[in-house]
Amino acid sequence: MRGRQTVRDMVLSMLAVMGVALVAYLTIPHSSSGDGVHVVDYGAELASAKRAAPYPVLAPQGLSDKWRATSVHYRKDADGHAGWHLGFVTPDGKYASVEQSDAPRNDLLKVVVTGYAPDGSSTIDGQPWARYQGDHYRSVTESTGAATTVVAGSASYQELDQLAQALKP
Repeated sequence: MRGRQTVRDMVLSMLAVMGVALVAYLTIPHSSSGDGVHVVDYGAELASAKRAAPYPVLAPQGLSDKWRATSVHYRKDADGHAGWHLGFVTPDGKYASVEQSDAPRNDLLKVVVTGYAPDGSSTIDGQPWARYQGDHYRSVTESTGAATTVVAGSASYQELDQLAQALKP
């Protein structure tokens, strides 16, 4: 009789534990994206970069929430050039980034768009932006004043143009 109670008690205990686990699973919120993208809030880093940079730092305004920021930093390189980076996953699931620096244009392009070659131009806000196609990324690029802005990534030129169009100081 004692053996039956032990097995019965064990089965009841297991059912109770499984019930609690099921309730916990059903009530704990789960990520809806499910694609593993870690979204970052870049507001504080942007404010800091705007105070420190020797040029007007640009960031997008008015993009849909389908543009998800995934990386951000502002730093000076070994030569003392100030660099701003803001990376995104685009609505099409590709990568696009904003890169700004007071380094020479070709130096920035060499780092961002490896093996770059001219590939036409885009007109953004009435201004010509040079297009470059690289080994892995493409870009639209503009140099104004003390900075070069490169919008680059695996995204299409259409998405890169859209990101560049949204950039504001």
